[in-house]
Amino acid sequence: MKKCSNSRFNRRFLLGFVLFSAGFVLALISLTANSPLSAQSPSGAANGNKSGSSYRNDVSPPLRAMPPWSEADRKEEHEANENPKIPHRHKDEADPVVQNRHATNSSTLNMVAPNVAATLNNFDGIPFPGVGCNCAPPDTNGAVGKTQYVQIVNEGYQVFDKATGNSVLGPNSISSIWTGFGGACETGGNGDPVILYDHLADRWVVTQFAKATSNGPITDECVAVSVTADATGSYYRYGFHLGSNFYDYPHLSVWPDGYYMSMNVFNSTGTSYLGPQAFAFDRSRMIAGLPATFVSPVGPLGGSVDPFLPADLDGPTLPPGGAPATFVGFPGQSINPNYTTYHFHVDFATPANATFTTFANPPAAGYTSLCPTTRACVPQAGVTSSSYLDGIGDRLMFRLAYRNFGDHESVVGNYTVNASGVAGVRWFELRNVTSGPVAIYQESTYRPDSIWRWMGSAAMDGQGNIAIGFSASSSGIQPQIRYAARLASDPLNTLGQGEAHLYDGTGSQSGTGNRWGDYSALVVDPVDDATFWYTNEYYANNASFNWRTRIGSFKVASASPTPTPTPTPTPTPTPTPTPAPDFALAITPSSVTLHRGGGTASYTVTITPAGNFNSSVTFSISGLPSGASGTFSPNPAIQSSALQVTVASSVPKGTYTFTVTGTGGSPAKTHTATAKLVKNQKP
Repeated sequence: MKKCSNSRFNRRFLLGFVLFSAGFVLALISLTANSPLSAQSPSGAANGNKSGSSYRNDVSPPLRAMPPWSEADRKEEHEANENPKIPHRHKDEADPVVQNRHATNSSTLNMVAPNVAATLNNFDGIPFPGVGCNCAPPDTNGAVGKTQYVQIVNEGYQVFDKATGNSVLGPNSISSIWTGFGGACETGGNGDPVILYDHLADRWVVTQFAKATSNGPITDECVAVSVTADATGSYYRYGFHLGSNFYDYPHLSVWPDGYYMSMNVFNSTGTSYLGPQAFAFDRSRMIAGLPATFVSPVGPLGGSVDPFLPADLDGPTLPPGGAPATFVGFPGQSINPNYTTYHFHVDFATPANATFTTFANPPAAGYTSLCPTTRACVPQAGVTSSSYLDGIGDRLMFRLAYRNFGDHESVVGNYTVNASGVAGVRWFELRNVTSGPVAIYQESTYRPDSIWRWMGSAAMDGQGNIAIGFSASSSGIQPQIRYAARLASDPLNTLGQGEAHLYDGTGSQSGTGNRWGDYSALVVDPVDDATFWYTNEYYANNASFNWRTRIGSFKVASASPTPTPTPTPTPTPTPTPTPAPDFALAITPSSVTLHRGGGTASYTVTITPAGNFNSSVTFSISGLPSGASGTFSPNPAIQSSALQVTVASSVPKGTYTFTVTGTGGSPAKTHTATAKLVKNQKP
């Protein structure tokens, strides 16, 4: 993943309105009856549709049988795939919907203890470097199924037992899922990953984008759908070539008739924004492992159109019969900013019949854009302004969560705005997005104090309670992971249950291009439809390229949204013993080569705790040749230590395997790890 240009992007207006077919005229009449078209509106003309087929599909071996990632694949530390900025057009206005105080369980907002519940599960996810990306940011997201939670980052995935938080598989490389597949998906996987749980089919969906050529733009999307409900099993694998442009920031969703995706499209060099583009993948064929197609109506919509996200289905109730997939746009327009609501009617049998039209334009409340001209705007304790973090205030944040309650539909989403000089989370609930009339049921900017809150993710449980997870930081604190919530009975436009800390980081990020997250993920447990699961990133110490991730679950209300079946008596299970505190050691890279003049070989020794191990570990080294010595910094260490092996020129040519021994805990545990030092005679 090479860093792309960070230049300002030329505004391009590529949106054409082609009014040739009678079918489009009828669609236009229907569309106009709901709401007027605007500058956000694409053409629904059939002859603008694009379709394509997977250039390959197959079935993978079980992931638990896949070869582990190889240290030889590790890349140098670098910024992950560039997140090009969208042209800024928004006209700042006063924000009339700010919640500027903390809330209690009463209707009075004031500074008191919150009512929102503490976490049920709270455990570490994948740490830097993911598996092999060696990059920042991690693009952390995750999904929850019946028994498993799967987390995915740049560039790796890990499967956890959701009851215990124990690792079931991984972390392993996302690209390893496509081992033996060939093409861009096997060799050109480039990040921006998303993991979804398709609760309608009890399957897992893994995606990341890829380069068809090593020096070219991102042109491919790789999608894998699990064969069963087990995330560690086999997957139906697909490679899709989308075109010759640079297809950035892919976000997928589950809808009954397809997997829908939004992309921010740039020219092939990444220097000019061409607009968002919608895609639909044939879900029915993909969950059966059959060759599949995609449909994309009209292509990128033009440089004047703001990014959008597809609605992702939550809950047991399907959308109304035949309801189109819904996309909602970011309200970044300079005139009449609105939550542009699009309808995507897909037709996989006859792609020319697919339409993508504007259904409604509900107006967004005024706001001020967050750091529109620079990425470095969110402060952290202990670093200079050059290391401030990316506020990414030019798009909606993942996910756009949809739920059908029968008497109404709700979609909840969020983005980040400037609220009196600090970042605040603007959240919203739209109703009746497929059937109309689309209405803003509530929206508010959550900014209860002077802490900066951004990188949010919103979801709604089966009772209509809303939770929002986000990052929090300021010049006085290091980045933290928090969440806030509201009951369906709380006053509208307020997160009336207050705020809780999922995990407080103890370090700030520096020297990584100001990147943070790109997105996080809040999802709802499909078993009880009431437990929220959230994952985001944090830092354990002041460092560059050393992020950590955290996973936590919580409930907003204790009641279940659906009747609980009468349980059948079952034998009392034997309790699973709690594993004793322990740790494992790993050394990266696995081998370093020095030439005849000698020098210093650099390694990292990583401590992976298990069973609540939280002690420091003391290191020693053995097996080095005469004339070589090793030093650890720090020693002892809690998470990792830098190992420097100094090699004199007199050390003979050869390959030397050395051993690092670590001892820690009470009672003391000792473990070892090995690596290689290669000395050759090349100059």
